[in-house]
Amino acid sequence: MAEQIQKNVQNEIDVLKKYEKEYKTLQQQRQQLDGQLNENEVVKTELDFVKENEEVYKMIGKVLIKQDLTEAKQNVAKRIDYIKGEIKRIDNASAVTEMKLEDCRTKLTKLQQELQQLQLSNIKK
Repeated sequence: MAEQIQKNVQNEIDVLKKYEKEYKTLQQQRQQLDGQLNENEVVKTELDFVKENEEVYKMIGKVLIKQDLTEAKQNVAKRIDYIKGEIKRIDNASAVTEMKLEDCRTKLTKLQQELQQLQLSNIKK
C-alpha cells in the first residue's frame, strides 16, 4: 500500500514539474509579447507625429524601403491587434495551467498525508 502511494506521489510530482515548466514558458512568451507590444505602441506614437507630406521608411534587413504613411499606420495597428490577441491567448492558457498546478498541489498534499498516516499506523503496530 505504501509503495503504491509513494508511486502516486512521484507521478504527481512529475506532473507538477511538467505544469510548472509549461507555466514558466507561458510567462516568458508573455514577457516577450509585452516587449513587442511596447515597441509597436512607440512606433504608433511616432507615426502619429509624422505629417502627411513627410516620408516614412521601413527597414527590411539592411535596406530602408519607402512606405506610405497610411499603410505604415495600418500595419502597426494590425500588429498591435495581433499581439494583444496573442497576449489574451497566453493569459487564458496561463490561467488554465495555474488551475492544473493548484489541482496537482492539492492531490500531492493529500497523497503525502495518506502516506504519513500509513507510516504512523505502521509505527504504532
